[in-house]
Amino acid sequence: MPKCNLVEAINLGLKEEMEKDPAVMILGEDVGREGGVFRVTDGLQAIYGPDRVVDTPLAESGIVGTAFGLALNGMRPIAEIQFEGFLPPTLDQIISHVSRIRTRSRGRHSCPMVIRSPYGGGIRAPEHHSDANEALFAHIPGIKVVIPSNPYDAKGLIISAIRDPDPVLFLEPKRIYRAVRQEIPDGEYTVPTGEAAVVQEGDSLTVICWGAMVREVLRAAEAAAAEGINAEVIDLRTISPMDDETIMDSVRKTGRVVVVHEAPKTCGVGAEIIARINEKAFYHLEGPMIRVTGFDTVMPLPKLENIYLPDQERILRAMRQVVEA
Repeated sequence: MPKCNLVEAINLGLKEEMEKDPAVMILGEDVGREGGVFRVTDGLQAIYGPDRVVDTPLAESGIVGTAFGLALNGMRPIAEIQFEGFLPPTLDQIISHVSRIRTRSRGRHSCPMVIRSPYGGGIRAPEHHSDANEALFAHIPGIKVVIPSNPYDAKGLIISAIRDPDPVLFLEPKRIYRAVRQEIPDGEYTVPTGEAAVVQEGDSLTVICWGAMVREVLRAAEAAAAEGINAEVIDLRTISPMDDETIMDSVRKTGRVVVVHEAPKTCGVGAEIIARINEKAFYHLEGPMIRVTGFDTVMPLPKLENIYLPDQERILRAMRQVVEA
């Protein structure tokens, strides 16, 4: 089995699906000759040509609008937006058309397309290049929101996303693009969307996270174990639709909860998770739930980025607080 980082795993998933299905194509700024700003699509245009790996103008709304038209006419387009901070220009297409064509057409049409974008902070990028805006898109009915945390999941999830009959926003944590290598099985496999993963079992508390935060949580959990705190760690993987069953099963076992995300705190996905636990597992709680998040401010410029992002110490402090409550 080859060892891949996140970039290589996604590239492999794209390549395999393009080889299998001639309807799969990629479009976006610099995705062809340059292979994408992070080289996720590197080499694909050389194999499949400029008609299937299309370099577009710098026009995010046009990229997604074109992909929408292609999806309605038998193609399975993958639209790349270079950074998540440039997703807002696509909102008109996503909200007005992409997410609701199945409902608008009373089921006669579906929209099998993927929107890929590097996501989150941690690489000291300039403004508009480090946002974590998953909550914004999770609020839009009709579009799935997927965030992998490791190479194995990334390949399996991108294949599932491409095959999905409905639109998927695939957010790729750029902080861990090349941070870890993992064995990837030879041949085809998928990871289902809508299913969380219990990446570490424990009985002291439940920690729910996704994306680049999974690594930070696992580091904190290792430190907590030395203090006798056994954390159960859940990688959500899909933000929408959310896997309530896995969350509630864990909460009923541990009775204590910490939610970690790098997006701002107010109206973040963590608030939704806590609301669902209150609705479905409240009587199993042994104390208040805690969120460890980014701050309610614009992602700061590089020198303050590490202060903004949740780290091992902040997460460990929250874990202690919940267990001692």
